[in-house]
Amino acid sequence: MTFPHFDANEVAESLAFPCLVDFMAKALSEPVETPLRLCIAGTDQRELLVMPVMSAHFAGVKILSVVPENGGTERPVVGGLFILLDAKTGVTLATMDAGELTARRTAAVSALASRALSRTNSGTMLMVGTGHIVPYLAEAHCAVRPIRKIQVWGRSEKAAEECCALIQKRMPDILVTVNRDLADAVLGGDIISAATRAQEPLIEGSWLRAGTHIDLIGGYRPDMREIDDIGISRATIYVDTKEGALAEAGDLRTPIGRGIISENSIVGDIVDIARGGGRTSDDEITLFKSVGTAASDLAAATLVWRMKNA
Repeated sequence: MTFPHFDANEVAESLAFPCLVDFMAKALSEPVETPLRLCIAGTDQRELLVMPVMSAHFAGVKILSVVPENGGTERPVVGGLFILLDAKTGVTLATMDAGELTARRTAAVSALASRALSRTNSGTMLMVGTGHIVPYLAEAHCAVRPIRKIQVWGRSEKAAEECCALIQKRMPDILVTVNRDLADAVLGGDIISAATRAQEPLIEGSWLRAGTHIDLIGGYRPDMREIDDIGISRATIYVDTKEGALAEAGDLRTPIGRGIISENSIVGDIVDIARGGGRTSDDEITLFKSVGTAASDLAAATLVWRMKNA
């Protein structure tokens, strides 16, 4: 038996963000079985992740490697394979580049949440972090909001400048600059998206102004945090999946353990967002915390399959 493999370029061609966000909204509103992922931790923060998923029509397994030390080299930080199957027959339909699939589905989920949770006139965005996912996030958010200005903050000014250049290449009509003052950048952002591996909070709740939307995607382990307890306590909280976030997200687990918030502080998940949930006032501070869900992998892979077989 033979089946096609779609490389990173083919995955990217099939997953333009406006189309992907709309498709994700529809797909995530339908029932999907997604057990918690298996994570094997190696040395030097290396990880191997295995994420199975099944819907009524399709199933899949993503095998993903995370190797932070590959940053700045020709080797990918995030790489691997997604295997798409027909759920009814069990036949393997295709394999796909998991790195590109993951980057695009992650950014699309954040944009889907932003479409419901950020103010409709959001024109400024702050990217906290300089990793490979940042240009994807910037492009995805710009697909759903009229963003005119993007600022980038990173621990390394050189990395921040390089990240700005990558974002600018994708979106030449948007002003993209480095801001070395994180407090100032947070205060001026309508949308704040953090994609770091920080273990101590970077974003302080006292910096947040009314109406801000916060998008946290970097911390996917209990020992990781991107926002402090004050920030969490001020926000209306949504997550990608409640089970995954409560099991893995230090940004929630730690303040829950301290009694700052409770599990009931989580208003809804990405399914609720896909079905119409969202911001209730212009002054509300909203927060979306994602740790990654295989349901979004399957949605993105399904769209690749359909685009390639149209």
